[in-house]
Amino acid sequence: MALGARLELRQGQGLVITPQLQQAIKLLQLSNMELEAFVETELERNPLLQREEAEPEPTAEAVAPSDLSTDRVEDSEARADLDASYDDSSPGERATGDTPEAPAAEAGGAIDWSKAGRGGGFDGDAEGMEGSLTREKTLAEHLQDQLAVAGLTGPEAAVARVLIDAVDEGGYLRADLDEIAERLGCDMALIEKVLAVVQGFEPTGVAARDVRECLMLQLKDRNRFDPAMDALLDNLALLARRDMTALKRACGVDDEDLKDMVAELRALTPRPGAAFGGEPVQAVAPDVFVRESAGGLWHVELNSETLPRLLVDQRYHARVSAVARSDQDKTFVSECMAQANWLVKSLDQRAKTILKVSSEIVRQQDGFLAYGVEHLRPLNLKTVADAIGMHESTVSRVTSNKYIATPRGVFEMKFFFTSAIQATEGGEAHSAESVRHKIRQLIDAEARDTDVHSDDRIVEILKEAGVDIARRTVAKYREAMRIPSSVERRRMLKEAI
Repeated sequence: MALGARLELRQGQGLVITPQLQQAIKLLQLSNMELEAFVETELERNPLLQREEAEPEPTAEAVAPSDLSTDRVEDSEARADLDASYDDSSPGERATGDTPEAPAAEAGGAIDWSKAGRGGGFDGDAEGMEGSLTREKTLAEHLQDQLAVAGLTGPEAAVARVLIDAVDEGGYLRADLDEIAERLGCDMALIEKVLAVVQGFEPTGVAARDVRECLMLQLKDRNRFDPAMDALLDNLALLARRDMTALKRACGVDDEDLKDMVAELRALTPRPGAAFGGEPVQAVAPDVFVRESAGGLWHVELNSETLPRLLVDQRYHARVSAVARSDQDKTFVSECMAQANWLVKSLDQRAKTILKVSSEIVRQQDGFLAYGVEHLRPLNLKTVADAIGMHESTVSRVTSNKYIATPRGVFEMKFFFTSAIQATEGGEAHSAESVRHKIRQLIDAEARDTDVHSDDRIVEILKEAGVDIARRTVAKYREAMRIPSSVERRRMLKEAI
């Protein structure tokens, strides 16, 4: 068989995802905080982008900041800025070295210092100092302060610093002592000696290796650690199951003593480091507001506070383009212009897509908004995607890390997507979330009715209400809501009575 080369033409279709399209897809799934950080980066990188802000009315004494941003640049300065922007230096170097910090004065006009940078100024330093003084101290910093006055020196102080570094935000020591001794090249006796000192720091119970040791340290500090308490700490699993008969036998005490011991144990803190800072909790800023309008309709609108407003500075582009001489300069300016136009268009498309998806979610779940969680309908991504003519993956990205503020509270968009529980006799399917709510209502009513429902009994009650559900599903939902079994609930109810 002869081998030879030949030329053929073939026609086919393929999907090519450009870098711009990839970034547009990425923008969809960013939260409002992540989007703000991305926009800040683009503002620093692209000189043709600027924020759309409310500007004061121009007066005879001052020039509007928008005029200063373009008219203050002379031809030589524009060329210098262009060369600096195209340089390979880092963004931080360009921001501090090449960007003018204060606006220049126009002919016949005054300098507007309201927009000037304050780097190195006294006011800026004062704000930084106040921020550092008012910041909540972390657990590690609190322990380091106590170490400084503990009197440890040399190897002991070094071991103490290593142990403090291994303490997590809850206050527990998350390191193996043998590994620390081997790494530091010291005896285990020194490690244990220093650990005893660190465990004497405030808060009491810190640097414990497990819950038992944490509670034991707190009991010793209160002078309440005795053989009975020691036995109680050894049988915390029995206490979790509320098996008081076995606990009395294990501790060798009567009902009254056991009741007092349990009360003392409940007064302790299982996470001694929780009172100190990790990162401060940030309030959720909703991306969409839902309000009830006249006629029982729901009005959906975007939260304008979370939407970045960007403009392409056409005047600045015209001036810089006029002084660009080399091909390199012209290429840089044209790329910046294309990227700026693309970003503004992508942000607008992102906002429209979020509004379209959230409006369909509100349309599908209007029963929940009007009457509560029992009327939450089963909903999946495909239903929303088909209704608005988009792909499921697009809807999934839009609903990630996005929140809706409704009259019933602020919910993540994913909350409204729930699986379906079939109804008996071919009725309309029920939302899994509404079924969970019904199970919790049945169990909450047990304290009033003094009748504890088993999982089988809950299945029967739900089937009478038209919900076709299996016993294992009821057990799974109950455990997910951290509700004890019927045996444990019956024991708790007897003790309460």
